Order: sequence, then structure tokens, then C-alpha cells
Amino acid sequence: MRIVYMNPNSTQAMTDSMVAVARAANPNVQIDGWTNIGAPPAIEGPEHGEMALDGLRRMVARAKREGVDALVIGCFDDTGLLELRAQAHCPVIGIGQAGYAAADLLGLRFAVLTTLPVSLPVIEGNIAALGYSPQCLKIMASGLPVLTVEEGSEKTRRHLANGIDALTAEGAQAVVLGCAGMGRLRDDLTARTGAVVIDGVAAAAQLAPALARIKP
Repeated sequence: MRIVYMNPNSTQAMTDSMVAVARAANPNVQIDGWTNIGAPPAIEGPEHGEMALDGLRRMVARAKREGVDALVIGCFDDTGLLELRAQAHCPVIGIGQAGYAAADLLGLRFAVLTTLPVSLPVIEGNIAALGYSPQCLKIMASGLPVLTVEEGSEKTRRHLANGIDALTAEGAQAVVLGCAGMGRLRDDLTARTGAVVIDGVAAAAQLAPALARIKP
């Protein structure tokens, strides 16, 4: 069983940290990561997503040649999900989709804590298209750029923890982390807040192999 995380952006460090989180979440399958070439260093808004699509299409074609069992789009925007799923020979899921599905399967009303306000319309549209709007209490932008989140400084962790506290105070039963770079901060944020914090990178590491086993 081989799962590949496709990073839509061109930052190799983000691919590496995402794969480390996924491997820790599911050490029983082979998990690899591919980094987009010629894409923006971070996906922040729909324009960056469009710029990433050509590279993602090439990754899907490569996955077929190499016989990959499932693909994960390693961006919370689930960049190109429907198109890439239609193109692929194997299951394709996004880390945003995986986070929402995990909250839904747990029966929890969730909120999303993401990066910049420019990402809010994309995430809102994805949640509506996937049918999770009734379960989603709120989508909050932290105001932190993707690469700042990826650095994971103490200041960043405190800021994100404050956001999680605010969302739970508003009634969220779970908070879905709205950026791949937040995945490695999940345990720390859980400890700081005591909240149910869901990371789509880790959730996809469980869901993608299951889907690969279901799909003939």
C-alpha cells in the first residue's frame, strides 16, 4: 500500500513536515510526498490554487505510472479535488475534506481555524459543496500566513491556541486545523487548549488507505 501526499505549493519543507505527520499517524503503510514545481511557495487564495493545478495534474499522471494506491491533496483548500479525482486511477482526497469527514463521523459540530482571510471563500465553498455546512459553526482566519504557521514559533502557537479557545467558547465541539502546516502543531495545541483538535493531514493518513482497500 502506497499513499502519496501531493503538496500543491513549492515549499519542500512543508512537504517534509506533512509527510512526517502522516507517517506518525499511520506507520503501517508507505507514505511519500511530492512537491509541486513552479507553483507559489504557499497556496493563499484561489489565484494561487489555479497556479498549482498544472503541477498537480502532472503528479496524478505520475501516480498512475507508478501504481500509487491513493493520493492526498496536501493543502487545506483541497486544490483541484474534483478535477484530479476524475483524472486519477485511484482514490483522491483532500486534507480539508478528511478533517471535515473526521469531525462528522465523530458526530461533532466543528469550526475551522485557518490562515489568512483570502482563504475563507474557498473553504466555505468546499464545505458547502461537500455537504458539511450544517455541521460547521464557523470558519475563522488566524491572520497568520502559511509559511509563518509552518515555522511554528511559540508566538504562533499561542496565537493559534487563543483562536481555538475562542471557537470552543462559541460552541465548537471540535476545531479543524485549516492549514497543512498546522498538522505538526496539533498535539501541542491540544495540550494548550484541552479541545478536540482535528488535523486533516493525520486524518487523511487513515482514510486514504481505507478508500484504497474499498475501491477495486
